[in-house]
Amino acid sequence: MKRRDFLKQTAAISSVAFLPSCASYKFAKDGRLRTAHIGVGGMGAEDLKAISSHPMVDVFALCDVDANNLAAAKALHPTAAVFADYREMLHKMGKEIDAVIVSTPDHTHAPASLMAMEMDKPVYCQKPLTHHVSEARAMRKLAAEKNLVTQMGIQVHSFYDYKLATLLIQSGIIGKVNTVRAWSPKNWGFDGTIPAGSDPVPAHLDWNLWLGTAKARPYKEGYYHPGNWRKLVDFGCGTLGDMGVHIFDTPYNALALDVPKTITTSCRNPNEIGFPENNIVTYEFPGTRYTTNNFKWVWYDGPGAPDVHDDLKLPNGEALHDQGAMFMGEKGRLYLPHFQKIPKLIVDGEYRDMDIDQFNLGEPIRDYNKETPKHYHQFVDACLGKDNTSAPFSYSARLTETILLGVIAGRFPNQTLHWDNAAAKFEEEEANAFLDAPYREF
Repeated sequence: MKRRDFLKQTAAISSVAFLPSCASYKFAKDGRLRTAHIGVGGMGAEDLKAISSHPMVDVFALCDVDANNLAAAKALHPTAAVFADYREMLHKMGKEIDAVIVSTPDHTHAPASLMAMEMDKPVYCQKPLTHHVSEARAMRKLAAEKNLVTQMGIQVHSFYDYKLATLLIQSGIIGKVNTVRAWSPKNWGFDGTIPAGSDPVPAHLDWNLWLGTAKARPYKEGYYHPGNWRKLVDFGCGTLGDMGVHIFDTPYNALALDVPKTITTSCRNPNEIGFPENNIVTYEFPGTRYTTNNFKWVWYDGPGAPDVHDDLKLPNGEALHDQGAMFMGEKGRLYLPHFQKIPKLIVDGEYRDMDIDQFNLGEPIRDYNKETPKHYHQFVDACLGKDNTSAPFSYSARLTETILLGVIAGRFPNQTLHWDNAAAKFEEEEANAFLDAPYREF
């Protein structure tokens, strides 16, 4: 089933009356925001906790395909209605909810979010925004057409150190940037095979609804729900789609990048089951006012990442943090560990002092629990007409597209793919098959 047919079908299921999208913040009753949550286990539980911590939020509906997750969330919000199928929830609760939070595995992000947006609902969606490039473009287009409040769940986007790094780069502290190297040793790859046969589906899990629009397959214990789906090409986006979104975000934002011109991935040959356990992805981007004309971005992931490189040497023989990014500029380097660590200026192989008071950010915050709700509360306040989101789909869809182009390049190891931004396709025709996927009827 094509996405447009899926949307027609779900629109018919959800044929209820809605207010104009341009007044989305006026949905709230008595100045409060009534939220519906799709996916309330794992990261979904964290999203529910952060959104509901806003004093003007009332949790009206909870949805999860896992009855255990749903019961735990219901215990915290006993007055909320509960559902296993997000389509049923949106159909039945459409007139009673103001905003939707999507915290499912990656392959369900777009189907659930697009349905909610078609119903004129503001959406907070976890990262990466979508599973396919075509979905990212569709999400961005629909949000713009309906003038909806949107936010992608990259909460560190609103953290002190990332704001500071953006301001430092844009102040010209290292001049124009020619290269960024970013890394994570996390391993959301899978070089094995899925065993034949099937296992009994746990009584608390609706396997059909978990699969959603993805192609049908037997359930195998330990290979899909609740956590290993990130490793598998039909459901997740690998380490690049997990940690890459967080670590790419600040350089992407600071350098005002768009989508890349070329992408080359060094990895093992594809097995059509899981992502490679180690990847080196090299992007070339059009230049911006903060970069040189020939700007390059290199991503390393998997055990042992990053590879040794002179660009990544720290003063005094110090070891790199497990995850982070390094900006190389005309006048030096800026080192940004991930996360909650002050960026460091390196010039001629030595650390140099920086004047950060000029940016009026106050004292650095080192309390994750205090920093985390900011990004969520910004979304709530934007729905209420009191703020603007900093990672709307107009921005986060482009960041996600960039990430997903690197994921696709992993199917063509050591081959440079050329991306036509205007046409939304590769020059290499064989790669275009992975920009989209049919939706299963379920």
